[in-house]
Amino acid sequence: MVEIPAYLDRGDTIGVVCPAGYMAMERVQQCLQILQAWGFKVKVGKTVGGNSTNYFSGTDKERLTDFQEMLDDDEVKAVLCARGGYGIGRIIEQIKFKKFAKRPKWIIGFSDVTVLHAHIYSNYKIATLHAPMAGAFNEGENEFVLSLRSALTGTSAKYEVKPHEFNKIGMASGELVGGNLALLTHICGTSSDIKTKNRILFLEDVGEYLYNVDRMLYQLKRNGKFDKLSGVIIGGFTENKDTDRPFGKTVFEIIHEIFQEFDYPICFGFPVSHGIENYALKIGVEYNLSISSGKVILEEK
Repeated sequence: MVEIPAYLDRGDTIGVVCPAGYMAMERVQQCLQILQAWGFKVKVGKTVGGNSTNYFSGTDKERLTDFQEMLDDDEVKAVLCARGGYGIGRIIEQIKFKKFAKRPKWIIGFSDVTVLHAHIYSNYKIATLHAPMAGAFNEGENEFVLSLRSALTGTSAKYEVKPHEFNKIGMASGELVGGNLALLTHICGTSSDIKTKNRILFLEDVGEYLYNVDRMLYQLKRNGKFDKLSGVIIGGFTENKDTDRPFGKTVFEIIHEIFQEFDYPICFGFPVSHGIENYALKIGVEYNLSISSGKVILEEK
């Protein structure tokens, strides 16, 4: 049974940190303002807009310390990762989750934050939030940013989206797992690796070569990750790249081919991505997935 952290009330504090890539403070300001307009207090970590001169928001030690302090801070009820990029895999084994496991709080983000989602779900059976990060708030309070507020305050999600020609009709239910394809591939065989049997798996990615998407999917397939799923949700695969000699398939054609042999329901083009369309999804929470010829509904149980 997955434990769900307490939902937030007005006046609760959200900590904002950069546990991976660097993000300038001016890119975070609108996020902080909107969170405060929603009635939350914010506590900004040292890694947000820090003094880093390279890709990361700080040294491994600085990023670890900043995240650990937010994780252990009794005032902080949720931790929003301002951005992803790369870097959490360098510190995940050093994060101490003992206090967090006793008093869980929402961990929010996507992309590189997939490592945190998977690690927490696999090792502690605590729900987390795959959801928009700070940069998304610069697009304004659209339905995807607002889906984060709804998730944090306890509104059960129900998303309805248009069908896709590659969809496989059917009904599925199970705990929701997944996230960024590249990160899910990289954590195979580690302490953060996820089990997928009887679960609904969702996948998204950005900026990958088509052949690399194919390669990563085959790695997960060879690891047995697709064998006994309840259902699959394919989100956005944006900014794909091709080689000089074309791979010969679109990204959705690649994915469709990989999953063709399985008989569980699958939907394509669900609004979870590195783009603007990125609904908040609760990792580890039970969902119902209904795919018909006319629409797709993903509903929290």
